[in-house]
Amino acid sequence: MSRQEETYRERHLAVVILDLIGSTKFVERFGAYDAARLFQYHDRRARTLMYRFGGREIDRSDGFLLSFERVIDAVNFGLYYQMTIPPLIKINARIGIHWGTVVEVRQRELDVLVGAKPVELEGLTKNIAARTMSICQAGQVILTRDAFALVRSRSSKQTPRDTRFACVGIYKMKGVRELQVIYAVGSDIKHLQPPQGNDKVTRVGGPKKIKSRARHRKLLEWAEWAIYRGALISLGYILAHMYPYLKHQLAPLIGRLMELYDQYR
Repeated sequence: MSRQEETYRERHLAVVILDLIGSTKFVERFGAYDAARLFQYHDRRARTLMYRFGGREIDRSDGFLLSFERVIDAVNFGLYYQMTIPPLIKINARIGIHWGTVVEVRQRELDVLVGAKPVELEGLTKNIAARTMSICQAGQVILTRDAFALVRSRSSKQTPRDTRFACVGIYKMKGVRELQVIYAVGSDIKHLQPPQGNDKVTRVGGPKKIKSRARHRKLLEWAEWAIYRGALISLGYILAHMYPYLKHQLAPLIGRLMELYDQYR
């Protein structure tokens, strides 16, 4: 006999919202058939990562609504997703993560038979995850302070090497009473930069730019650092050697300017 009533269970989960950027434009440009094939390929690759990190698909549209038992698994999923899937499909994505209490609703079997999702999540945690994702830049994985608190100074064997976290700012989210401190996670400094707000999320404060620390710099970043400082040293060296010549050549002009200044002051 089929279960007649849905069930409700309050749980703590990491809620992840993944959004494909520009998916509608892609459908318009390439047509429904080609878009459907690409999105199915994307979904298979994403679900492989979900299985690897213990994620659970709750819903799907232009991306996924997912849940994880542990925040570190959600972070690892986000990092590996951004490293592997967007380069294959040539569509960028953004990922927001929040940890909190949700109500897990298991639907009646009859409702599932007519199209309802077997499990749905309700609660403010889902809304905060959605707001967090909405300010995310292309290629970023960002998370709230509640989520960050459970992974700070922690990792797993599957966490990508050189992963680092950065506090990117304080944000006021529409419909959420408390201010949210947001962190970015990644191995590339460009993915750790503070995102701007939008019509539903206002940036209140925080760093204007995240700088790369010496111990975190990659080879290319060290090369840029060396070239920039080398150029400054070279410019100073050249000016020092040219000073006597410049002084001799510019002396008449400087004298004339001083005369004009004395004349009209």
